[in-house]
Amino acid sequence: MSFFERLKTEASAEWRAYTGHAFTNAMADGSLAEAAFRHYLVQDYLFLIEFARAYALAVYKSSQLADMREAAAGLSAILDVEMDLHVKLCAGWGLSPGDLEKAPPAVEMLAYTRYVLDAGMRGDLLSLKVALAPCVIGYAEIATRLAAHPNALLATNPYRVWIAEYAGAPYQEVAAKARAHLESLADRYATPAREAELIAIFKEATRLEADFWEMGWRLNKS
Repeated sequence: MSFFERLKTEASAEWRAYTGHAFTNAMADGSLAEAAFRHYLVQDYLFLIEFARAYALAVYKSSQLADMREAAAGLSAILDVEMDLHVKLCAGWGLSPGDLEKAPPAVEMLAYTRYVLDAGMRGDLLSLKVALAPCVIGYAEIATRLAAHPNALLATNPYRVWIAEYAGAPYQEVAAKARAHLESLADRYATPAREAELIAIFKEATRLEADFWEMGWRLNKS
């Protein structure tokens, strides 16, 4: 069993709550309230700003040039590709990039990003990448599942662009590379003595990801 599969197995309850959250299912069938998605997307834009800082931290934490290049590529993917998707979608609601940057941060966004940055500051590169894994790798798994829904990519589904972006080949490749790099780091730095610590980081990051969906889902139910 791979390192990532071991993490998922140990955090199976948290992983199911995150990857199968009702918020994502409502995106797949198009029933999610627009206000819920808009709030999520604005907060996710702020989240990506902080995740860019985490990838910059990964460059600093890297002991090998190849690791630095991998972190720099992840930073570029966030700043030059993923954030652009958010800008384009939010433009439809009359929100400019400046509006997004000035949006008040939600508690859930702050809790998650601060946890990831703290895990990276206190630990090594492997600790940081374990904290990042639920987002980077999880979104690819979620989008693949959502794309299989019969309504997911229909022109009538307002969330088809989001689903197509994360289910598409470019992002799936990003996630695959992130997973491969995580396995490489685990081969180098993971030890039986560290296993419990790394599992705990993964569980908490996954739980905080589920909280992020729940943040939007509360608006959908209100």
